Amino acid sequence: MSNTGHGWRNILIVVPLVACGVFVLVADLAPGQPLITRTAGVAMLMAAWWITGAIPLAATALLPIVLFPALGIMNAGDTASNYINDIIFLYIGGFLVALAMQRWNLHRRIALGMILLFGMRPRALLLGFMAPTFFLSMFISNTATTMMMAPIALAVLVDLEERGHPGLRGGFGVGLLLAIAYCASIGGTATLIGTPPNLSFARILAITFPDAPEISFAQWFVFGFPLALCMAGLLWALISWMYARGESGEFNREVIVAQYRALGPWSFEQVAMLIAFSTLGVLWMTRTGVAFGGVHIPGWSALFEHPDYLRDGTVAIAVASVLFLLPAPSEPGKRLLDWETARDLRWDIVLLYGGGFALASAFVSSGLSAWLGDGMSGLSGLHPVLLVATVCLGISMLTELTSNTATTEMALPILAALAVGIGVHPLLLMIPATLACSCAFMLPVATPPNAIVFGVGNLSIAQMARTGVLLNLAAVVLITAITFLLGPLVFGIEVGGAMPEWAVLSEGGH
Repeated sequence: MSNTGHGWRNILIVVPLVACGVFVLVADLAPGQPLITRTAGVAMLMAAWWITGAIPLAATALLPIVLFPALGIMNAGDTASNYINDIIFLYIGGFLVALAMQRWNLHRRIALGMILLFGMRPRALLLGFMAPTFFLSMFISNTATTMMMAPIALAVLVDLEERGHPGLRGGFGVGLLLAIAYCASIGGTATLIGTPPNLSFARILAITFPDAPEISFAQWFVFGFPLALCMAGLLWALISWMYARGESGEFNREVIVAQYRALGPWSFEQVAMLIAFSTLGVLWMTRTGVAFGGVHIPGWSALFEHPDYLRDGTVAIAVASVLFLLPAPSEPGKRLLDWETARDLRWDIVLLYGGGFALASAFVSSGLSAWLGDGMSGLSGLHPVLLVATVCLGISMLTELTSNTATTEMALPILAALAVGIGVHPLLLMIPATLACSCAFMLPVATPPNAIVFGVGNLSIAQMARTGVLLNLAAVVLITAITFLLGPLVFGIEVGGAMPEWAVLSEGGH
């Protein structure tokens, strides 16, 4: 990096640090409650460094470990406990299973098989690439999914160029790569583990409202999957209209067939991973049971003495642990999952979760949440639809420039306080904001999938921005609509009704 770059980074480090230090020493947001001001100061410093990336995001997430005890906000033990909890173990367990899938190339076999299933006509091929991207990103990281799908797409586009088609240089090539990047982000919204903001929401809700009902994997899926499916369908229509209108004929199937054949026959490890992956999904979906009207079908957790002791994180770690035990015959002495593979776990995301959870906990314990709620009560006159749409639009624009996880960690405690302050169901604001954090489609820097396809393809920022802004606006409309349509059925959100009994913010203290 140049000296100028280092200079700007130093400014971005020092100025927020000094400003927030002065704020803590001079300001008095709530007379007689100094912890509110101190927590606000730490929150502003973390927000500034998260937004600017002045230091690594995970390093910023460690600030509460030092500043909360030093400023008397929370003791070290209570602060540190936020960095390890059942939601973090849900992420760890799910990520370990995903790493094992990638180790044995199961994800690539699924992807190539689905592409062949859809066929090689332009719009069908586009759908063939989107379907596995959507499915895989529900369970493995959108970055890994994009890194796998983009080279497959490039092979098809290079073959097209060799046959006289514009290929990568043409509109269809641009559209195909954009569809992969966008679908990787969209698919992640369908499941609780598909993207970090979803897990952040589940834990921040529990921290802010300790009596709130648990958000299970199955419950989120019932809400998130229809939304993600609608967004993926809209994306396919948009890309087809913008980039595939003049395409006809059928592309070369042998390009994909050759890659599939190169995988060889199904191995024991791939079959075992498919069974483990399917078992994990079934266990997640059936843990808590389902209710149809007045009829309740209990989940498998009811077989245990304390069903409420078991969480989705328990299931994830159980399946991941089994993978460490099962042998891999093709590599004698090895297991389906080993620690060499597990080292690729994103520990920076784990720390980022912990820092956000610690910040949310301090919002509640210091009384800052209640103070914010009181201060924002004047917004109660806004129509709920307008309020939700405004939140979605604002968050989706902010996350174009910041980490989606960091955006979630910053925004959700404030939106929880806003909801209580204006007397609306907290989930009416928190869920749409969480989903909007995954809707960064306009810039290469917005998400790793965007950056990957921008780096490998013949894309311009203008093309990505032009397509992305249309998708962003459509996402705002869809998220708002689905929230009001499915929110009452899945999460019991009462629009204009009484606040749930659990929606009570702490008045401060420890």
